[in-house]
Amino acid sequence: MRLFQVVVLSLLLGFCTLLSAENIAVTPTVEEGIAWYNAADWPTEGKGWAETARPFDRIPDEFAERIPTGVRELGKNTAGLLTRFRTDADSIRVKYTLLSGNLAMFHMPATGVSGLDLYVLEEGKWCWAACTRPVNQEETGVLADGLGREMRDYLIYFPLYNGIEALSIGVAEDAEFHAVAPNPAKPIVYYGTSITQGGCCSHPGNVYTSMLSRRLGVPFINLGFSGSARMEPEMAEMIATLDPALFVIDAVPNMDAPLIRERALPFLKTLRAAHPETPILIVDGRFYANCHIKKALAAQCQGESDALREAYDAFAAESGNVYWLGHENLIGEDIDYDATMDSSHLNDLGMFRQADKLEPVIRGILSL
Repeated sequence: MRLFQVVVLSLLLGFCTLLSAENIAVTPTVEEGIAWYNAADWPTEGKGWAETARPFDRIPDEFAERIPTGVRELGKNTAGLLTRFRTDADSIRVKYTLLSGNLAMFHMPATGVSGLDLYVLEEGKWCWAACTRPVNQEETGVLADGLGREMRDYLIYFPLYNGIEALSIGVAEDAEFHAVAPNPAKPIVYYGTSITQGGCCSHPGNVYTSMLSRRLGVPFINLGFSGSARMEPEMAEMIATLDPALFVIDAVPNMDAPLIRERALPFLKTLRAAHPETPILIVDGRFYANCHIKKALAAQCQGESDALREAYDAFAAESGNVYWLGHENLIGEDIDYDATMDSSHLNDLGMFRQADKLEPVIRGILSL
């Protein structure tokens, strides 16, 4: 019965999103029979702040000089951002310019680092449709074709570890095209590390925050910063300017036990002072996948976990509406140890498992 209820709820959420999605009038530039629509001409979903240096940056101008340099630079990466549109085009093209010519990493493919990911709404469910395979900093080409002239809702996820200078979506000049406003529901703000930013899944739609957004029908603001989620006071102040349905704090993999003891509780208190009633979910750090044979590493992870639990207990003693998700089976590490690509960063299986672990917790907190 529970599975049936979840399926029905998911279908209803998708149907309601489709009905409530607002069309936005945009004017294309027509070139050789292709109408190109500039994605900067309508709002981007997943942005926490409207005032940014570039249309697709994640960091607000007002905090750019106050936050750590690493965060400021990684804020140019478009992790978690997406754009929505509706078209009856048989073929969808893209033309985009990336901020960096470093298209891939040794442990993460260009499709995830720098690719665009197309999803389509089918019977109330968002389904993967296509992904670009970038080989140049500037790309123009067909993202998907042979679609038939049927009106459908689409979304495009942006690169996880690169930024976008410019993006246009192209369809045949005689095709119908409507820009669509972002999901109007209150977002979930997820603050985390390289894992939250998307390291190291194969394409942008597979980062677990995006999986959860599709499952729950709720927008996510992905504040994953590779190697740079260290709970600085300035970051707490910046994040506290947002007004989400839920804060999720998942920064342990970038911190050691002493730093957690120094910063975690003040960080949480800053959020609570600005948002007395907003729920806060604290996620324990995943243990490295090879901790089962590396006992010193396991002890280090346990020490970090204990430090975070101390901060949680102290915070929960004086503040309500705070929740804990432990590291146990967070990525299935005591099942088969196959959920990472380097013992730390998640592969697609790890992303799926972490989404599975988070989904019922978030549903319970927000009564979804």
